[in-house]
Amino acid sequence: MNSRERVLKAFKLLPGKPDRIPVQFEMCRQLYDHFGKELGIPVNYTENLYEDVTYRISANELRIAMGSDVVITGASVSDDFKIEKDKNGHWYNEYKMLMREGDIYVEVVDYPLAHAQTKADIDNYVFPEIDAPGRYRDAEALVKKYHYEYLIFGDIEVTVFSLAHQLVGMEKLLVDMMMETEYVIPLFEACAEFQTQIGLRLIEKGVDAIWFGDDFGTQQSLIMDPETFRSQLKPVYTKMINRFKEANPYIIPILHCDGAVAPLLIDIREMGFEVFNPVQPDVPGHLPKDIKDNFGHLFSFWGAIDQQDLLPNGTDEELENDIIEKINILGEGGGYMISPAHIIQNDVSPQRVLKFIELCKKNGAVG
Repeated sequence: MNSRERVLKAFKLLPGKPDRIPVQFEMCRQLYDHFGKELGIPVNYTENLYEDVTYRISANELRIAMGSDVVITGASVSDDFKIEKDKNGHWYNEYKMLMREGDIYVEVVDYPLAHAQTKADIDNYVFPEIDAPGRYRDAEALVKKYHYEYLIFGDIEVTVFSLAHQLVGMEKLLVDMMMETEYVIPLFEACAEFQTQIGLRLIEKGVDAIWFGDDFGTQQSLIMDPETFRSQLKPVYTKMINRFKEANPYIIPILHCDGAVAPLLIDIREMGFEVFNPVQPDVPGHLPKDIKDNFGHLFSFWGAIDQQDLLPNGTDEELENDIIEKINILGEGGGYMISPAHIIQNDVSPQRVLKFIELCKKNGAVG
């Protein structure tokens, strides 16, 4: 059974059981560079329009050599775009956000729509060029190379809500959502249209899934009132998925959504999402049995292994016990691909990364 068949069976999109639970992971640049050198595999970086997404869609050759069962690709920065850092080490990305390196992820220093108030402010904002030179070069090459062996995900993370708050600022956006300020819905619709066009290009190239990414939760609760979500955001995502399904009825819509978002999972399924990621552990409502019992009939799950504390600090025995628990509960009857809940950072040793992959495969056999 190849990896493509394994993931399709795990997601219940082909009849029968996979031979084992499929495995997926992404790593930070330091770990990619380490393993690339150790294994003698060149690391190809696809620089994304939003910098942190780069690590989702890069180093596919390396990751599949290490044991990943999927290939993840996405849009690249334009061939015409070059980062120019100022004296403070800040730079403008293609969205015209002023960026800096944070301790782990990039941070926005200045928001291009920080003063938006009206629909006209959104209409006057110029998104990056959809069909800029080189935008889909890596995606096209990866589909051609791996389509028959691996399921290929097209990543449009930082999709609508996250893109919107990176353009205007989180605090401003949340206040303006509550106040129903004129620009808010036009902003969501504009972000959605931009990412829909990116997704449609990836579908044209031949990806099997479209991976959205927006966080609606904190470690304890939702970021916004559920009714606000339902009135302002739910219709936007529903329309996007409908358009992707019109382009390819077999496309798999996947949502990456961090935080304690169990109260929204029925809405998320009604929007059209079929796979839920990352099933962030250790937040309210996300106990494996609760997630499986309450929502296992709605979704396949992808993720659930804690990369904040367990991967860097737990013992091998603790890690193996957690892997066994997640496989036994979330994988019961199918519907699970195991992975860390986020990108593995450099507080995790290379040896620990290899141990994680080894333990997933050791314990992943499906009876």
